[in-house]
Amino acid sequence: MLILVTGATGQVGRRFVPRLLQSAPQGDRVRVLVRDAARGERFAELGADVVVGDLRDVAALGKATAGVDAVVNVAAAFRGVPDEEARAVNRDAAIELGRAAVASGVRRFVQVSTGLAYGAGRGRPLVEDDETRPGGHLWGAYPESKAEAEQALRAMAGLDDLRIGRLPFVYGDGDPHLENVLEWVPTWPAMQRLHMGHHVDVAQGLRRLLYASGASGVYNIADDAPVTSVDILQLSGVPVPPEAYEKEATDPWHSVMSTARIRHELGFRPIFPSVWTARDAGAL
Repeated sequence: MLILVTGATGQVGRRFVPRLLQSAPQGDRVRVLVRDAARGERFAELGADVVVGDLRDVAALGKATAGVDAVVNVAAAFRGVPDEEARAVNRDAAIELGRAAVASGVRRFVQVSTGLAYGAGRGRPLVEDDETRPGGHLWGAYPESKAEAEQALRAMAGLDDLRIGRLPFVYGDGDPHLENVLEWVPTWPAMQRLHMGHHVDVAQGLRRLLYASGASGVYNIADDAPVTSVDILQLSGVPVPPEAYEKEATDPWHSVMSTARIRHELGFRPIFPSVWTARDAGAL
């Protein structure tokens, strides 16, 4: 099987591709689409085929998907980018990639999405059948654009084997995500929760979506222990502002996802069940 991975140089992709190359069955090959040939060199050294091109270039997508059996679309424009760029990458480019995959006869398509697509909590862990209703100012157009990409891909004729992985707050392996979020966490209520997932478990979940026979639809990928804003601050050695304890968490279930489906159907078990176990293992 020839597998195309997009977003290989991003925070998730640069950690996922080496693990995929290491664990792929004998005979399987991995192709990556990168904008910068120099940034693709490390993947070539690991054994990947490298195609240079922009995800937003339709011609490049045709070249990248030619002869491919499966696509894993990891590419994402996240926090800090203008909303129009988030929509261009997360929604528009994903749709064009889906069309290119159909035109090239790709059999399987794995779309990497986000638990933020659910929007407001439901007073319980979010499940895959819940309606997506993203909103809120903190993450910009990222959740909405990812949800719109999901909807368009699910409706696309010819994209018959579509698997969608919704990710939590991803951290570990030196990812600065945990450090960056400290810009906001001190202003949150003490009991506001955040669902986490280590890169090693994100890679595990995506591999299961990619290779499992009979998998279909949406799967939540996350660890077993959502943390509070207090946990995040203490983990980073940052004092908890006293006023945090006076604030009420208006939506303490926001982004907290059930992983029952991926556990029961695909055998997913987090290697790092919580951020605390990752810390103790020196895997942050």
